[in-house]
Amino acid sequence: MSPGRLLLAATPLGLPTDASARLISALGGADVVAAEDTRRVRALAQALDVRIAGKVVSLFDQNEATRVPALVDDVRSGATVLVVSDAGMPVINDPGYRLVSACVEAGLTVSCLPGPSAVTTALAVSGLPADRFCFEGFPPRKQSARKTWLTGLITEARTAVFFESPRRLAACLQDAVEVLGPQRRVVVCRELTKTHEEIKRGTLAELAGWAADGVLGEITVVLEGGQPQADLETLVAEVHALVDDGARVKDACAQVVAANPGAPSKRELYDAVLRSRD
Repeated sequence: MSPGRLLLAATPLGLPTDASARLISALGGADVVAAEDTRRVRALAQALDVRIAGKVVSLFDQNEATRVPALVDDVRSGATVLVVSDAGMPVINDPGYRLVSACVEAGLTVSCLPGPSAVTTALAVSGLPADRFCFEGFPPRKQSARKTWLTGLITEARTAVFFESPRRLAACLQDAVEVLGPQRRVVVCRELTKTHEEIKRGTLAELAGWAADGVLGEITVVLEGGQPQADLETLVAEVHALVDDGARVKDACAQVVAANPGAPSKRELYDAVLRSRD
């Protein structure tokens, strides 16, 4: 019996012509196609003029746990199981993780056909640093939890990429203005690779205003990394050292704040220096 394998394949974000030749071949040759939406994968196959010969089953967030045992058995029995999501790469904020994990645990072969990803596509066109980045999935839906999540990005130095519902984008950006400040740069990518693709670049304040009137389509957000916050105790010590060398306290505070991105205001540092003298 020939060994089976689990095959992950990226599907187009929009235009079917972005499909790779390997994806087309896999759709036609897989024994089982596990799709996030069976209707969408059949529509994609029709657009690509390929006939899906294997069995087609659904694999989405709510049923993945129950689907895994049978699909692992299929791979163990020698079948090629192809996993596709609605768009982009499976597992990346899409179904597939539980299945991949189970196959790895069982010592079965897991392979991937590279292709479109909204994460890397948005990052590439953003104009923001891409040498180091983090992916944050979807922000929390509730405002209190979302603000807590945004607080964690205050000092995140890497460019952050995340998805957001068009219905919640305006609220998310407004919360980001309050938590991260109005001047942090951000890029909103709408309908990537599709007919009505739109890339909006600006500050959080500018794009929060733009989104306030409502936005439609699939949304990917790329957020500029933050400046690391300077340790207050260390800054106070630097001020004391400058004062010991003859500087006035206010002048020393101004010099230290200017030399340390992410430092508190001169007033806050000045007050902290005075408190340290008590």
